[in-house]
Amino acid sequence: MSGQNGVASSRKLVLDELRDGERFVLTTHEHPDGDALGSLAAMQQVLCAMGKDAVSFMAAEEFPLPYEYRFIELPQLVTSVPDDVEDRTVIFLDCGNIDRMPVDFLRSDGTKVINIDHHHDNTRFGTINLVDIDASCTAEILFDLAGLLGVELTPEIANALYVALVTDTGRFMYENTDARSHRMAAGLIEAGVQVNDVYRRLYEHAPIEKLKLLAHALDRIELRDDGRIAVTYISAEDYALTGASEALTEGIIDHLRTIDGAVVAAVVRDRGEAGRAARKVSMRSTDGRVDVSAIARAHGGGGHWRAAGFGTDLPYEQVVEFLTREIETQLQI
Repeated sequence: MSGQNGVASSRKLVLDELRDGERFVLTTHEHPDGDALGSLAAMQQVLCAMGKDAVSFMAAEEFPLPYEYRFIELPQLVTSVPDDVEDRTVIFLDCGNIDRMPVDFLRSDGTKVINIDHHHDNTRFGTINLVDIDASCTAEILFDLAGLLGVELTPEIANALYVALVTDTGRFMYENTDARSHRMAAGLIEAGVQVNDVYRRLYEHAPIEKLKLLAHALDRIELRDDGRIAVTYISAEDYALTGASEALTEGIIDHLRTIDGAVVAAVVRDRGEAGRAARKVSMRSTDGRVDVSAIARAHGGGGHWRAAGFGTDLPYEQVVEFLTREIETQLQI
């Protein structure tokens, strides 16, 4: 199956599973963004509205969440394995690759997995795969599902979906924004979303430590490869000096992507989490000529054509050298 016919067929299978199933566990990718968290919160509430037993799982290591997203309501959230997980259908949301949620209990043989996503590089790891690459965000797929299931959008569900929509479309500026996205926004506003309140919570509600960290990051910007790469490095020392946590790095990369002439913007930051890669690399393709998701996959990460990331133990200079080689290969310079 391919194209919208395949999406329609998969959507019907998912609808049947959601109607017939009784117990679910929902999850998303590690280091969740607005679409991941908004979709998780919305799907859990939709299922509960249908009378289902649905819990959301995120590993304890994911907390604290990025400051911008802490206002999202996540009812029935667990950070340890549900005792009856083998009897639950697993729903992955906004996760292009099962390796982006490194938890073994979600991969047991015989587990029914529903994979709902919009990433073009999704590996179709589910028992059922509803992957709509024409959707601006995973929440857009859930918005359609809720309507087909006859679930009324409460203000809480609508808020979660709106957070996902506005963040994954870059406040309706990215190329994935289309008429479908704006129709969804209108429907969510009619369901009770207070647009100004959501916007302020996402973009005008920063602690001073975040601004201090941003100042360090901006001061360290470098232009490499004749200005085609705009990159900065956030070190462990920067966190210590500013009093900021890693959770406050959200959105810093958006300042780099505005630099004139840059083809790719990248933020390399230290991580202090045991058992994970020493550094995280976030990338944005400014004009679409470079597929940063392909670069991320080469290092075990993933994402979108224009927004992706990966973890690495490479030191900063070697990361920049790797990025330069990959970008030059794609541009055939």
